Order: sequence, then structure tokens, then C-alpha cells
Amino acid sequence: MLKQGSVMKSHQILLYYCYAPIEDAEAYREAHHLFCIENNIRGRIIIADEGLNGTVTGLKEDCKAYMDYIKSDPRFKKTEFKIEASDGHAFQKINVRYKSEIVHSGFSHIDPNQKTGIHLEPDAFKKMMHDEDVILLDCRSNYEHEVGRFKGAVTMDIDNFRDIPSKLDEIKKYKDKKVITYCTGGIKCEKASGYLLEQGFEQVYQLHGGIIKYGIEEGGEDFDGKCYVFDNRVVADVNKVNPKVVSQCYVCQESSDRMVNCANPTCNIHVAICEACGNELEGACSETCKNDPNKRPYSGNGAYPKELNGYNPYKGVKWTE
Repeated sequence: MLKQGSVMKSHQILLYYCYAPIEDAEAYREAHHLFCIENNIRGRIIIADEGLNGTVTGLKEDCKAYMDYIKSDPRFKKTEFKIEASDGHAFQKINVRYKSEIVHSGFSHIDPNQKTGIHLEPDAFKKMMHDEDVILLDCRSNYEHEVGRFKGAVTMDIDNFRDIPSKLDEIKKYKDKKVITYCTGGIKCEKASGYLLEQGFEQVYQLHGGIIKYGIEEGGEDFDGKCYVFDNRVVADVNKVNPKVVSQCYVCQESSDRMVNCANPTCNIHVAICEACGNELEGACSETCKNDPNKRPYSGNGAYPKELNGYNPYKGVKWTE
């Protein structure tokens, strides 16, 4: 599942998740962390009692070793990887953390292995998405859907995924419709669609693999704008068929899908800022932020990875004899 021309790129970006019970998840986190170090994998990985969730990068051969490592474990054999080609690492380091959930939600009691919406593969989603009785429900936060979303999608005014229950009164009018949930890689929809079923929605579907898989397999047709991603790219191109910019520069309101984090770390707002305004304000979102004494030097692309400052990938690893 690679993009055309990917053979010319040396690295890959892997996006994946797997809901599967893990006994002693903190011990597994240690083993997983060590494997990543030994195989030159970088990225962000969450290990929880309920499963795995990660975005990682590495050379093609290292990514293959990583995928083989995960799938060799019977618990995670069903894991599906969204694979994108890259010129280099999309992360500076490896970070493997234990958390209570692999994606923080307002409905942690939902088990996607027991209750979830019907999975639609990208080709089936494409055929169904514009039917009159279909509602496309974007399960992402404001800063994500403001820079890109499917045509005609219903978006929710939320700052975090866990806020969805607070919007139930707004979306319950769609209970008699076919509701298709979607998100970046599919993980949020596993629980969001289960939550809707729990709340009385009867015809609930989800885009399997999310926006990223749809872009890879179906060219991203009718996804307007760009997809916000959680690595150094900030946003990724999805639509190769009929692309359209839907976001505006936060400063001048001109059309722009150039998503950045404000250079003032105290602000750090995620917004679209055009290149001209980015240069004028040195990566900040306002004159106030530009003049903040803590403002970071403008990176040029609005991504500000943390300084490594002697980063030790083995820090926190518990050694055993």
C-alpha cells in the first residue's frame, strides 16, 4: 500500500493501531522500546492495556523489520499499516509511552472488539459517501478539520476527541440516517462509531484506515484541503484527483493550507498561515506573539520539534540481567 513513485524514496512513514488486550502492558512497553532503538525506528507509540497506536518512521528495511515484529505477535497479527514514502525521518527521536488508552476518549468503556461501526474499505466508501441518506461525520478536532475535510461532511466544534459526547444533542438528528464516521487513520472511529451505536444510532459505518488509507488507495477524491498529521510534516497531501484549498490564512484571510504551529510556544496555536504572513511575523500568529521573548526561531515550515539536548534513547529503560 505505497504511493506511486515511492521506490525513489529511502524512508517510510507507518501509521497503525490495534485494539488487542495486553497483559502487563508496561513490561511490553519496555521490550517494544528496545526493539525500536535496536532497529533505528523513530516516532511516537502508545502502549495501553487495550492495545497499540503509533506513527513511526525509518528506512524501508527497518520499517519492514518493525512491521514483521508486530505481526509476529499473535495478539497484533491483524494490525494494518498505512505506509507512505518519505525522503527521510519524520521524527527526531523514539518515544514509547504507556497510557490508559491508545487514544484518549470520552467513552473509554467502549471496546471496539465488541461494538463498533461497519468497516467500509476506501472503494466502498467512495461509492457510498455522496448518497442522499448518508451523513459523513468528521470525528477530528477543529484544527484538523479546518485545514481539510470531505465535501459535505458534518464537523463538530471540538478541541479534543474526548469532547464528542458533549455534541450528542447536535448530531442525534441524524439517527435515522446512515452515518459514516472518519478520522485520520481510523483509530478514533473505532470507538466513536461504537459510542453512536450505544446511543441509539442504528446504521453506523466507519472509513476503514481513515483519510490516509483513502488517499493512498483511491487518490483522495473529494477530500478538500490537506490532512493534519502528527509528525514533522504537520499536513499531508491526500487528494490527487480534484484538490481544493478550504482553509484561510489566520492573519490575512487569504486562501492557504499551509498549516503551522505559532512560533510562540506559550501560544502554539495550530492554524493556517500563508508564506508571506509567516515570513512577516517570523512564524508567529500575531504581532504580540512575534514580540514574545520566548518566541522560537522561525523554522520555515511551522513545525518545532523539541531540542534533543543530548537525547538518550535508552533513558527510562529498565535493564534486566
